[in-house]
Amino acid sequence: MRLEGSCHCGGVRFSLNAPHAYPFNLCYCSICRKTAGGGGYAINLGGEAASLKVEGEDNLSVYQATLDDGAKSPACRHFCRLCGSALWLFDPRWPALIHPFASAVDSELPAPPERTHLMVASKAGWVSVQAGPKDQVFEHYPEESIADWHERLGLQS
Repeated sequence: MRLEGSCHCGGVRFSLNAPHAYPFNLCYCSICRKTAGGGGYAINLGGEAASLKVEGEDNLSVYQATLDDGAKSPACRHFCRLCGSALWLFDPRWPALIHPFASAVDSELPAPPERTHLMVASKAGWVSVQAGPKDQVFEHYPEESIADWHERLGLQS
């Protein structure tokens, strides 16, 4: 599936191919929650890095979080330096992947038949996990990747 996305002010527009475009993975970690998670979590998708096209690159900025152990995270969270919209995450440990935030995607996304709630051990106290009957909930990271989830449910696009 080809995804089109943008920031709120329109200073950055992007597109990429995303074979894993179902917004199922709700991350409650403090980094996602504080940088992109208005509902107490953020949702990212799986896209192909080689297909990423960006307009307005001069308006991009990157944030690399400091982890609990004091080390800098290798994950680069791209956002618009004009309006602050979170756009996508790139991690050099997986150079073939881009993880656009569902909140920045303008294309109509398919509704997932189930969701995965991850990093709930880090959720804020005011956040309640709204898990459906088929949803899975994990204190930390699940073993199943974004690609594996899509494959298990036969939902590659």
